[in-house]
Amino acid sequence: MDAVKTHRTSRRERPKAMKLSEAAAARVRDILAKADGRYQGIRVGVVNGGCAGMSYTMDYAERAGPLEEVVEDKDVKIFIDPKAILFLIGTEMDFVRDKLGAKFVFNNPNQTAACGCGESVSITPAAEDA
Repeated sequence: MDAVKTHRTSRRERPKAMKLSEAAAARVRDILAKADGRYQGIRVGVVNGGCAGMSYTMDYAERAGPLEEVVEDKDVKIFIDPKAILFLIGTEMDFVRDKLGAKFVFNNPNQTAACGCGESVSITPAAEDA
């Protein structure tokens, strides 16, 4: 009897559109734990507005919306608005504390400028080969 060889094609995992720092993941897990299971994760997007042109948005997510990208990182689900995906590819969301407070920060390689107050940014969509 001839030995039959099985060909396995190993598929490389697709890179995540976004990721979380350890600090951001811990903070989101803490926030979601206090919501008593009402939410599956957080929804992230961008909107037009502000002096630099765009602003990041965050909200609670009960479930995935139509065509949303769902990324799981460090036991947190991130739901990405389909209109924002090209603007957020490669972004790491962080959570930072300083003397005056604490906030989520988006470290985005597609960001080209930010206003002085830090609430508004200019973002160029990621290239197709990214």
